[in-house]
Amino acid sequence: MELLTVILSLLVVIATGLYLFARYRYNYWTNRGFPTVPNQKLLFGHVKGINTERHASYVTTEIYRELQQRGEAFGGFNVFILPAVMLVDPELIKTILVKDFNIFHDRGMFSDPEVDPLSGTLFALQGKAWKMLRQKLTPTFTSGKMKQMFGTILEVAERLGQYVSDHTHQDKQLEMKDVLARYTTDVIGTCAFGIECNTLKNPDSEFLKYGNKVFEQKVSTMIKIILVMLGRKLFSTFTLKIIDAEVESFFMKLVRETVEYREANNVKRNDFMNLLLQIKNTGRLAEAEEDGPVEKGREVGMTMNELAAQVFIFFLAGFETSSTTMNFCLYELAKNQELQERLRQEINKAVEENGGEVTYDVVMGIDYLNRVVDETLRKYPPLETITRAPEHDYTIPGTQHVIPKGMMVQVPIYALHHDPQYYPEPERFDPERFRPEVANERPPYVYMPFGEGPRICIGLRFGMMQTKVGLITLLRQFRFSPTDRTPDRIRFMPNVFVLSPDSGNYLQVEKL
Repeated sequence: MELLTVILSLLVVIATGLYLFARYRYNYWTNRGFPTVPNQKLLFGHVKGINTERHASYVTTEIYRELQQRGEAFGGFNVFILPAVMLVDPELIKTILVKDFNIFHDRGMFSDPEVDPLSGTLFALQGKAWKMLRQKLTPTFTSGKMKQMFGTILEVAERLGQYVSDHTHQDKQLEMKDVLARYTTDVIGTCAFGIECNTLKNPDSEFLKYGNKVFEQKVSTMIKIILVMLGRKLFSTFTLKIIDAEVESFFMKLVRETVEYREANNVKRNDFMNLLLQIKNTGRLAEAEEDGPVEKGREVGMTMNELAAQVFIFFLAGFETSSTTMNFCLYELAKNQELQERLRQEINKAVEENGGEVTYDVVMGIDYLNRVVDETLRKYPPLETITRAPEHDYTIPGTQHVIPKGMMVQVPIYALHHDPQYYPEPERFDPERFRPEVANERPPYVYMPFGEGPRICIGLRFGMMQTKVGLITLLRQFRFSPTDRTPDRIRFMPNVFVLSPDSGNYLQVEKL
């Protein structure tokens, strides 16, 4: 009986302690006189239902609009028990992302390559490590390097066209979300690893399996991230392994085998892996040798783990974001036949004027295609939010409010892209928003599908290239229309951190 009493007393003490801690955290912004929003829920803060019932884009938009209605340029909120800051005013966003980048150069994300090798990506790295890696990788994403990979992507796109043609005869309805995910997996597989994944023929590919697995937002993963962020405030060396062990094992093994084979057999290809191998072994691309010889003994290359992490993020960023962008684009074009027909005519005209040949310059130079893709990325940005964290306490210009060192600062991309003061009738798909004379009327920093400032997505050229090549290939050969299974409005999967539809995109496909 005494033991039971002791146990119950301990539970009461623990519960009371947790309650008091949570209440303290929930009063974090109010106690500092910082602008904030009401209506917090115990244990959830301002984000109840996030990643379980609702996608983060919906939750973030609600907080953004609440702050905006209160006339705030920024505000504090709580992600579960973690305080964070949301930016509302475009001018302040510009200040954080660009003017004061020297303070906000980090994303505030988890990255510990020693414990979690695949976390050491250019996307997540911090400080000097990020800057050095960015300098090494920037030359691999020039338009010249994209042109070298263009032929490879075009070959995969031709297989995509053949796949759709073959399956159109069997069933005029095709689920395009899956088909396009297989296309981008094949593109990334061959450009990053030099491996023919053939997921268009083999939908059970391990590439596709592990790629999808990474984007799942498990509750256990979220708990680990929260523990790391809380723990590091107390002990700077505190860490946990975040990336799934199976995912790490698959990608590390694949990269190691690919590197060893290429180096043993002196294999050269026009792909991302070949460029990374040059950096790994010499610290620079071959074309950069005129800058002078590499000093012996100076570590300028990349370790195997560093190389694997960059291939990993290249695969993830190129596979999911491009496939969903193409999927959303075809969905909107199917529902807007006049836009689809106009785009098809513009594509055919550009190709005919180039002697019937599809080249990199043709693909990237079709004005109306650029507008259609821009509007797709406006309505469906790949990431609903980007983050930054100050390296020291930061006083917001024109105020006395301080953002503490290391505090997560969110730029709500999806909310900005759906703000009616910048985009009237934001749910309407309208490529005319991106005519120069219309776009120039909007304030800067309210359209950022790839982020902005020095940490803008380094691979945006590649992503746009494979997206446009795929769309051109399909629209030249097929007409897409809605079916009785096409949703009136797309809802996003709550447990996937990128914007991904929660159901298949069934479209009627008619061969032209």
